[in-house]
Amino acid sequence: MALFSISDLHLSLSTTKPMDIFGHRWQGYMGKLEKNWRSVVKDTDTVVIPGDISWAMKLHEAERDLRFLDSLPGHKIIGKGNHDYWWTTVGKMKSAFDNWGITTIDFLHNNAYSAEGFIICGSRGWFLEERLQNIDDADHATVSAREVLRLKASLDEGIKLKEAEGDKPILVYLHFPPVFGDFVCREITELLKEYQVAECFYGHLHGNYNLPKSFDFEGVKMTIIAADHLDFIPHLT
Repeated sequence: MALFSISDLHLSLSTTKPMDIFGHRWQGYMGKLEKNWRSVVKDTDTVVIPGDISWAMKLHEAERDLRFLDSLPGHKIIGKGNHDYWWTTVGKMKSAFDNWGITTIDFLHNNAYSAEGFIICGSRGWFLEERLQNIDDADHATVSAREVLRLKASLDEGIKLKEAEGDKPILVYLHFPPVFGDFVCREITELLKEYQVAECFYGHLHGNYNLPKSFDFEGVKMTIIAADHLDFIPHLT
């Protein structure tokens, strides 16, 4: 049993959203993703996917994409990204999954999981610096404060699992990078240090393939797992 991760799948079986405009790596990406996934992930493995899963706007429109994801090997733990407009309440999503017969996908939302010798925590995160807040018309201060609280709630649940199951490393999965260039989301990085997080994974960033795959920030390892950066091969932890 192994733990993998990959973010920003941007599945579009029910939409006509072309991703190849973002670079050559996106050409035929769904076929590439399925082939690579099946070559490395087994049914007994776990895959964490922190956001930007489907381009669908409504939950029912995401059915084909989520069925596709369900058909791939492994247990999937998914989080929300800034483009997951189909995401609604966990209760409604679980009900839809029951109706669709989806059995291999769970949600990372104010909770934590024990998987493959690790504690899995996370939230969406958010850019706090104004020059990076070009995503929508959200009240960014309110959204960022909420995301910090959600991450703390997840980490608190992770500590409970750690106390119950032994000293397993805590891993955090965010959609947005908490550190990018000279930008640092201190509210999040301080939580990572407080809870002694072993490694933080993030996605969201596309196209700049000169970024380091991993780097150390004040004792916390930061690793990008956006699908195109991984060339659509799930990352083995």
